[in-house]
Amino acid sequence: MPIRKNAFWDDLAAELEDPEQLRLFLLESIRISTLDSLVNQLDAVRSKGGISKAEVARKLGAEPANIRRLFSRGNDNPTLSTLTEVAAALGMRISLEQLPEKEREEIATVLSLTN
Repeated sequence: MPIRKNAFWDDLAAELEDPEQLRLFLLESIRISTLDSLVNQLDAVRSKGGISKAEVARKLGAEPANIRRLFSRGNDNPTLSTLTEVAAALGMRISLEQLPEKEREEIATVLSLTN
């Protein structure tokens, strides 16, 4: 089935022709996917360990609704500080991993267009 184009995609394509907009879009995409991945990993650890969302909230002294929202789809925009605290409550810590070489090269190419 062919993808139907609409004004949104046309406008986005036009905006991304500007190197600075492309750079900002790329960085925001990386930020969103990184946070999403972290939340999903933390939720998997929580679930595998049989730890309820309410228990995580108690360990953090947080409102249970805030933790439920964090782990729900379409969650808020969590900070690294929040994710670090949740990780610690689950006996984990957040660490860095190197991007695959191809992805690093693609990002470097886009970022170099704006310099």
